[in-house]
Amino acid sequence: MSAREELAKILESPDFAPNIAVNRLLPAREGSFADFPRDLDERIVASLRGRGIEKLYTHQTEVWNLVQEEKNVVVVTPTASGKTLCYNLPCLQALLADESARCLYLFPTKALSQDQQSELNELAGAGDGTDGTGGATNSGGLNLKIATYDGDTPESLRVSARDTGRIIISNPDMLHTGILPNHPKWIKFFSRLKFIVVDEAHAYRGVLGSHVANVIRRLRRIAAFYGASPQFILCSATIGNPKELAESLIGLPVSLVDKNGAPSGEKRIILYNPPLVDATQGIRRSAMTESRRWMIAFLKAGIKTILFAHSRIKTEVAASYVNEDLANIFTDNSRIRVEPYRGGLLPNERREIEKGLRNGEIQGVVSTNALELGIDIGGLDASVVAGFPGSFNSFWQQSGRAGRRGGTSVSVFIATSSPIDQYIMNNPDWFFRKSAEEGRVDPDNPYILTDHVKCACFELPFNNELKGESFGENAVEALEFLEEAGIVRHTGSAGTGEDRWHWADRSYPAEGISIRSATTDNVVIIDVTEGRNAVIGEMDRPSAKEMLFNNAVYIHRGRQYLVENLDIANRKCLVREAEVNYFTDGLVKTDIKVLTEDERHTLPALEVVLSDVLVRSQVAKFKKIRFHTHENIGYGNIDLPEEETQTRALVMLFGAESAGGKALAAMDEKDIGAALSGAGTLIRNIAPVFLLCDPRDLGIAERVRDPHFDIPALYVYDKYPGGTGLAEGLSQIVDRLFNAVYSAIFGCPCKSGCPSCVGAEGNKAAAKEFLKALC
Repeated sequence: MSAREELAKILESPDFAPNIAVNRLLPAREGSFADFPRDLDERIVASLRGRGIEKLYTHQTEVWNLVQEEKNVVVVTPTASGKTLCYNLPCLQALLADESARCLYLFPTKALSQDQQSELNELAGAGDGTDGTGGATNSGGLNLKIATYDGDTPESLRVSARDTGRIIISNPDMLHTGILPNHPKWIKFFSRLKFIVVDEAHAYRGVLGSHVANVIRRLRRIAAFYGASPQFILCSATIGNPKELAESLIGLPVSLVDKNGAPSGEKRIILYNPPLVDATQGIRRSAMTESRRWMIAFLKAGIKTILFAHSRIKTEVAASYVNEDLANIFTDNSRIRVEPYRGGLLPNERREIEKGLRNGEIQGVVSTNALELGIDIGGLDASVVAGFPGSFNSFWQQSGRAGRRGGTSVSVFIATSSPIDQYIMNNPDWFFRKSAEEGRVDPDNPYILTDHVKCACFELPFNNELKGESFGENAVEALEFLEEAGIVRHTGSAGTGEDRWHWADRSYPAEGISIRSATTDNVVIIDVTEGRNAVIGEMDRPSAKEMLFNNAVYIHRGRQYLVENLDIANRKCLVREAEVNYFTDGLVKTDIKVLTEDERHTLPALEVVLSDVLVRSQVAKFKKIRFHTHENIGYGNIDLPEEETQTRALVMLFGAESAGGKALAAMDEKDIGAALSGAGTLIRNIAPVFLLCDPRDLGIAERVRDPHFDIPALYVYDKYPGGTGLAEGLSQIVDRLFNAVYSAIFGCPCKSGCPSCVGAEGNKAAAKEFLKALC
């Protein structure tokens, strides 16, 4: 049977059909094509034709024309629409026209870096596309040296990569800590830099995006120092404000290309609501169990499939289930191979899985969002998304992993019992109509800016000319602050054009500044079974406390290990292979303690306090969950120190004399909790519009009676250690924020609450009454 017939058979099966809430077909789309540009190098044309490409999509041609006009460009088209050629063509053209030219490609993940090196080598006619080490390879047809330079690149290949690599493929982290601080070793590269490519630009938002924008400021500053003024080409998945985000990231005007010329095969979107097992409590069959059933059905029908689980544990457990169901020694598991893909795998394991997906040795993969971005993992025909991934951008990215090769594809969204999942099942039109979220960054956030001014001053002394060009006027205040701290030294007279700031500290600043997380240290996982002492993985310290506690079950590519000893001080964890019939899950509790009350403002509706707070999270217990039935078969205690983060918070207090307090006083305790929770949900979604951040950067905690202030309170805290100025920024716009929040809840057409306002199971009436008093 054809793939279409196999799919129809599965969808009509009594195993699935009764619980399909929506079966919607997105029709195929014809492509819009254009001839190769007349000025495109014949060697590139020959290479394209060698790959069966006779024409370009219109958006590829539009990007080409804008680049030839020396404009910076951001291209926004769906998954698998040929964005790679949008930047490869102008870059290869520049490299062939000028033998000294260089290009820098920045990708958010190492997997993408390896994938794009393979793509480039294939375009240039280079054998198998990679040397397998993360190092440099020569592209045979066009004779261009392409090098991946990241944390996995062996030291022996790094010198060759930076000296002779024509295209350097890297990521913002390596640029921040490894390349820019060592720019004298890169003189040849930076002095001849023609293009900078920023792929998956939508991934850079919030605190991460603000850091990356400043890393790019440092990059442009160093390029200018060596006489280069590179053009930028950015690519992004669908996002609400691509031009604004791109311009904020690179600090330059950008032309937008968003008319997709690529054809697409028909795609079927299935919304599946697992059957109820307890109608009274609203408990449904596990999304993990149901996603496994869907994946097995697709794989046995010959449909290559990716299943997205949303945690490392779920990824490993789901992959184990699927492989158990397929187990058959007589048919070699029906010649179907399924692998888990997640953070913490060793580089060679990631490469093996990626290669297996491309060449067809692996038919299925269970992944966290690590494969959500645009890595080409071959001709997958189905994607299964187990539970809402947190944003609509993420869902459509994960859905787009299937159907990259055209033809019929299917994406199945399997709901959990969570409020937003059930709201989607009950309101599918809202789900399909909901617009993409916007991405926001704030490069001038004083905390982040000061960190990167510090790094920039280490790289090159600041003077008037470079200061204004690269970091703007806010750099002056940052430099003066650093001078007072004794970290930089000022020479000359301010305003004369002769003043300069020099690095005056012994530290290496980039080493202590993580652009992604609170910590830069990882715990190494060591298998000590039968004296092996082999490293099998790694994990960041906070996650290790939640997943690698003593007696935890650690699952690695289907194999089970019991944790013998987690040595946090020495950053290592010893595990031993074991066979058990359960997996473990840590129970995390979070607490907030007020450390200081720095500023207090009394408003008519409430009182606000700007504070230092200590956010403490601790895994005090764990539960054992039986495989397959998912029943709880026992608990265990965990003796690990708390993970503490000191940060900044804006505490909103609702005392008896304030308008907000009076509104709450008229409610019972349950409604007070619902009103605070609903207001917190709205604040988390709307405050980023004012603060230029991502909702993930903010933490919300409501207290019906706060133990420190002894009245109802709502905490909005910065989830980055030390704070990044979000709480301070919020304190300046409290009135505007509550007006916007009230407008949002008043304008929402739902009756009792939905994910667009107070949450699908929130108390809209209580929250509305409370917010009305605050306005």
